[in-house]
Amino acid sequence: MATTAAPVAHPPLEGSARILGTIALSAATFMNVLDTSIANVSLPAISGDLGVSSTQGTWVITSFAVANAIAVPLTGWLTQRFGQVRLFLLSILLFVISSWLCGLAPNMTTLILFRAVQGFVAGPMIPLSQTLLLASYPRALAGTAMAMWAMTTLVAPVMGPLLGGWITDNVSWPWIFYINIPVGILAAGITWSIYRKRDSQIKRLPIDGVGLALLVLWVGAMQLMLDKGKELDWFHSPAIVTMAVVAVVGFAFFIIWELTDEHPVVDLSLFRRRNFWSGAVATAVAYGLFFGNLVLMPLWLQQYMGYTATQAGMVLAPVGAFAIVLSPIVGMTVAKVDPRRYATFSFLVFALVLWMRSNFNTQADIGTIMIPTIIQGIAMAFFFIPLVTLTLSGLTPDRIPAASGLSNFLRITAGAIGTSVVTTVWDNRATVHHAQLAESINPGNATAMATMNSLSNSGLSADQVLAQINRLIDQQAFMLASNDVFYASAVLFIFLIPLVWLARPQMGGAGSDAAAGAH
Repeated sequence: MATTAAPVAHPPLEGSARILGTIALSAATFMNVLDTSIANVSLPAISGDLGVSSTQGTWVITSFAVANAIAVPLTGWLTQRFGQVRLFLLSILLFVISSWLCGLAPNMTTLILFRAVQGFVAGPMIPLSQTLLLASYPRALAGTAMAMWAMTTLVAPVMGPLLGGWITDNVSWPWIFYINIPVGILAAGITWSIYRKRDSQIKRLPIDGVGLALLVLWVGAMQLMLDKGKELDWFHSPAIVTMAVVAVVGFAFFIIWELTDEHPVVDLSLFRRRNFWSGAVATAVAYGLFFGNLVLMPLWLQQYMGYTATQAGMVLAPVGAFAIVLSPIVGMTVAKVDPRRYATFSFLVFALVLWMRSNFNTQADIGTIMIPTIIQGIAMAFFFIPLVTLTLSGLTPDRIPAASGLSNFLRITAGAIGTSVVTTVWDNRATVHHAQLAESINPGNATAMATMNSLSNSGLSADQVLAQINRLIDQQAFMLASNDVFYASAVLFIFLIPLVWLARPQMGGAGSDAAAGAH
């Protein structure tokens, strides 16, 4: 093993350098996370312009997600070979170039290819922004560093559909990619000027080719299964069954290989640490629930409540208000308060919000819908910061990037699982409620008969009356299905609380430990 840089303990940044560094790292993170959701509402426009079906258009999302999920857990290994700062800068610059190429793509095949490249090069960006941000702050302010990071990570997925919808409606869809160019160049320039002399030790480790191949195999198969499962009717499809088998078998061989290889591409030994696995798993499952419901809300609002994409985005936008206000307070106090208490409070507020949504009906006005959304900002402020500090507590400097990459991989994967599970359960429960509601449309139901007579008297034919009744039943069925999902999610958040208390934060605060590890 050849070492090209001696280990150096860099002091925290001070004054304007720390402020500019925080802005640059946060901007890069925001740009990255935004791209996971900004294209969602633009798919009809993209598919129409490039002359493909909406089904083919979904590969714009899938290709990014698959490549990103493969790259994120490689962060620790890539950091050892290239150094934290060099890898972060390379990630930003390649992300900018791939974003530019996505906007220029002349056809869907090319766009999917460039989106896959964009997703892969984006992989190390989020874990390394977290690592570099922690190293920029003194131990006492590590919680504040995490607050800055958490705000961008939580607000960006909410802003994505809103910004994407506005750009698509008022400019053109390529600009959802072009807006990354100035942000990325600015973030890269500031990062280089501040961090170029603060790079980490480089180790020329052997390439774990077998581990890398197995990682690509099982993660790729799993992501494709999750993204295409609902569309292909899950395990009724031979393709989905094949992907599931490949994912399970590939995962089993990957675990065995990585635990026995001398230089694994992913450091699974981190799971021997109680704080790491309890914090990472709690974060992942909670984020999966949060993200699944985040996807469900605009779907319900647009398909069954008559909202446009922009209106649905505006309803969800206030979620960032309390998160932005309270996150710095949580960051400043997380070293003095048991982070498990903060995480527990967050899960309780999430449960309250989802319980409130489980009482929605089709008459709910915009104010009623927005109240739980505003309250959810409180839960978000107390969510990431304590859980991240618990997960990274006590780690040595060389293990922070690997731990951050692995925990972020779990979080991103859980988000994909949460989306697939929530949307599938939503459809299945709607089918059940539709059948139950349809049974009540009979001559013995005076209200149903009066409604049908009223529609007939308004000039509608018999078929049109039945179609209108079916539309009303659909609206109610999906409303009831949404209530079911919201209620079940609330219960799951309550059940997650004991997992947080399995962690054992050391005296002095997890945030301090995480910061010490970053230094």
